Amino acid sequence: MHAIHWPDGYLPGTTENFASNEVIVAGLTAAQVWPFLAIAPRWPDYYANSANVGFHGGAGPELAPGTRFHFETFGFPVEAEVTEYIPPQAGAPGRVAWHGWAGEGDTRLDVHHAWLVEDLPGGRVRVLTQETQKGKPAETLASTRPNPMINGHQDWLDGLVAAARRERA
Repeated sequence: MHAIHWPDGYLPGTTENFASNEVIVAGLTAAQVWPFLAIAPRWPDYYANSANVGFHGGAGPELAPGTRFHFETFGFPVEAEVTEYIPPQAGAPGRVAWHGWAGEGDTRLDVHHAWLVEDLPGGRVRVLTQETQKGKPAETLASTRPNPMINGHQDWLDGLVAAARRERA
């Protein structure tokens, strides 16, 4: 299976926080899942922890390389820029990643949030999301139990799969 591409300074294990979530489900394809991830204004429809998605400079609603956008999640207003965007193709996974940031000084949080959507043998799809975080808020999130990043991202994955299944039905 494929892995996330990490930019310098964001390799898991070298930042204050890291979250990794994955689902593998039958009966869906990467092409069926992709629009629910790639079209950011759809996120709040299936993931309650996202809100107020907007774009800068007339971009959107679909993410694209270099797109600047903003949204709210985990109580943070996040500014973000897409750093990787490759829709799934036959034999190749879809990839989308963004650098996100919020706050200033001691409240500054920087993240690299990446997604991989790939078809697997047997009519299955794998959706992997991983995020590394830097800054004092990341330290707090890393020590919080239950882990809000792991739980929140699992909700995002579960909602993504459910939305794709509803659309297919």
